[in-house]
Amino acid sequence: MRHRVAHVTTVHQRRDVRIFHKECVTLAAAGYDVSLVVGDGLGPETAEGVRIHDVGRRPSSRLLRMGLQPWRALQAVVAIAPDLVHLHDPELLPVAWHLRRRGHLVIYDAHEDTPRQILTKHWIPRACRPAAAWSVEQLEDLVARRLSGVVAATPVIRDRFRSLGCAAIDVKNYPLMHEFPVGAADGWERKERAVCYVGGISRARGVHEMVTAVGSSGARLLLAGSFMDGSAAQARALPGWRKVEELGQLDRPGVVRTLERAMAGLVLFQPAPNHVDALPNKLFEYMAAGLPVIASSFPAWEEIVRGHDCGHCVDPSDPGEIAAAIDRVLADPAEARRLGENGRRAVETAFSWQGEGQLLLRSYRRTLALE
Repeated sequence: MRHRVAHVTTVHQRRDVRIFHKECVTLAAAGYDVSLVVGDGLGPETAEGVRIHDVGRRPSSRLLRMGLQPWRALQAVVAIAPDLVHLHDPELLPVAWHLRRRGHLVIYDAHEDTPRQILTKHWIPRACRPAAAWSVEQLEDLVARRLSGVVAATPVIRDRFRSLGCAAIDVKNYPLMHEFPVGAADGWERKERAVCYVGGISRARGVHEMVTAVGSSGARLLLAGSFMDGSAAQARALPGWRKVEELGQLDRPGVVRTLERAMAGLVLFQPAPNHVDALPNKLFEYMAAGLPVIASSFPAWEEIVRGHDCGHCVDPSDPGEIAAAIDRVLADPAEARRLGENGRRAVETAFSWQGEGQLLLRSYRRTLALE
């Protein structure tokens, strides 16, 4: 018997790396009948064994989206009639409550420490953020206690839910090794005098510091992704922007090609409550591609970068220190390649998706009482 499961997001893209490429594809390859419910207006699709159901383009108003899309998603889930529902967005918590009351098995995937993340949300007035964060934490706690399980992106988030008595595991955003061939770290003589950043772009993720740093360094910045806040105009007005190649949103092959061009990968999140304990996907993808990393000097990140001798940790708020680290990479390509090779080995032995995927599959078997 093939168990039918439905993953649901009203916020993320249909080809989101964690949701689609990692979790859904892993489940489909293991024999599950997998549906993914999204809301983007691009229509139904079947890809890599996953059936994608589209509930329609999300409204332009954030509040209207949060009020309307979850209930459209609920209707889609009821029509699919899955054995297990896996929800990915905090705005779907009322849907989780409703489904659980109807007897469904429901898993909540906590991608972020949402209450702490709200404290830096640019679209929420600063004075309102503490109250909003408290309210969301109360809702998450209330609903999570009644769910079948929680899948967390980091051990810190996992422990928060375990403290509530939830059946919580951590499934980390480690890379898919098949996307980064063994030879991807080769060809250093063809690399450009450039560093890269791939992912969501925002002030909180260090875009101003990155642009300022490359402006005074010998490198260009390959900037891939979409702006997540109102910082685009300010970033483009910085003097360093003349050395930025803005690539926009890339598909997965485009990401790999960008990493192949660069001599180092930047991950310079600014110190914020939801950043210091994060395990960003891009950090490990840079390592998988054989790039030395230039990363924020948060204790958890330093343990990885310094512990595996795969890059440099810097004060993410100091463009001068960032520029000096970039110039160290440019000045000694042989050393940069050595650091990159160390990072690649670390991913192969400790930080790949293969092990995380097995944790997810075991969690599903327990939830569905298959073991």
